[in-house]
Amino acid sequence: MTVGIIGAGISGLTLAYELQQLGIAYHLWEADSQPGGYIQSRWESSKTPAGIINGPYLCELGPNSLLGDANLLHWIDTLGLTPELSLSKPISKARYIFRDGMYKKLPSDPPSLFFGNFFSWKAKLAIFRERTNKTIHPDGETLSIFFRRRFCQEIIDYALGPFVAGIYAGDPEQLLVSETFPILLQYEKEYGSVVRGLIQNQLGMGRRQSFSFRNGMQTLPNTLAATLINLSLNNPVNHIRKLANGWQVTAKSGTQTVDKLVLAVGTNTAAQLIDFHYKKLANALRSVTYPPMTVVHSAYKRTHVEHPLNGFGALNPKIENQYSAGHIWSSSIFDGRCPTDEVLVTTLVGGQTGVSNARHTDSVLSENVHRELATNFGIKAIEPVFQRIQRWERSIPQYNATILSIKSPIREIEVDQLFVCANWYGGVSLSDCIQKAQKLARQLTNA
Repeated sequence: MTVGIIGAGISGLTLAYELQQLGIAYHLWEADSQPGGYIQSRWESSKTPAGIINGPYLCELGPNSLLGDANLLHWIDTLGLTPELSLSKPISKARYIFRDGMYKKLPSDPPSLFFGNFFSWKAKLAIFRERTNKTIHPDGETLSIFFRRRFCQEIIDYALGPFVAGIYAGDPEQLLVSETFPILLQYEKEYGSVVRGLIQNQLGMGRRQSFSFRNGMQTLPNTLAATLINLSLNNPVNHIRKLANGWQVTAKSGTQTVDKLVLAVGTNTAAQLIDFHYKKLANALRSVTYPPMTVVHSAYKRTHVEHPLNGFGALNPKIENQYSAGHIWSSSIFDGRCPTDEVLVTTLVGGQTGVSNARHTDSVLSENVHRELATNFGIKAIEPVFQRIQRWERSIPQYNATILSIKSPIREIEVDQLFVCANWYGGVSLSDCIQKAQKLARQLTNA
């Protein structure tokens, strides 16, 4: 048996690695000159008019970290990457939300929730009463509708909304709870309460650790790629054709026949490849939304920043009308991201609720991001000592109603030995993609 894999992002790379470990023949095609997709890390620096070099700065252009449990860390160890791990600092557990003109620490436990002043008493009462809420989940419920039904609007505005913007670059009014946080529906069904389910499962839940690597997240795809014996870069697939027993794949380098074929590419590329055989599914894939996101890295001298930046970062609720979706305090999370006398902040501009801002010119982005940072973090510098702008016109696939229209057809095409392993199906996070690829490798082996 030979498995063809189109796309060498984290999903395709992990799948190829797992198949290779199992002794299954495969071929992995990638159109780009480097593997990893959006997982890109860059060491950057800047030069002053006087010729002084600032830096270096480790800039994550895509995902900033991995959230993993013991199983994922064991897998990382099998790749020989344990010595390269950079574990998040303890202070990075704190998250901040912009409210009432300043960043306030989000409650992290029951005492800080009920005795702190982040939420109003009305919101606290809604959380307390949620355990007695007997309403039923309707099909197609969005995150906002779910949280209004079980909690209140304030929880949406100052907790759910900011985190959905940070994780999914999305809008809770559009994203489906069944596709983004199905565990909440499970808690509602099994325990009759989200709060009760969270409490019960926190007690037996293994500790998850946020981590990266000394030279950034790109270390992971580069390491995976280096282990593979059948990875072909700079080799886009132009056409696929269904055969009686398998698939014919035509790439830049030539044509090859495989028994099973896996699509590990974005929805537009997948749609183009399957259009001849599955026109309806291809059209549905073209409807999947990817909002733009612009990533801005800014560095300042530590002495110029009044805010301690003791945490993971700070998110901006849509209701507060800030310019960005939020800021990741990169140098507070991991060591070695910038010189020790400086701080490095990663600002996310755009997403589904900030499309126009993501498309501003570089000069407008630079000015607005600096102004927001200076105002909210007490930065006295006229400008950052370093700044870098990275644009992603298609960032994260949105798990809205459109996703429902592709789930059933995707399961049906598996009969034809065509499979999907991508972040637009079954989970967007790096951990999700790795786990899906591992599961699919076992499925293909046992089929």
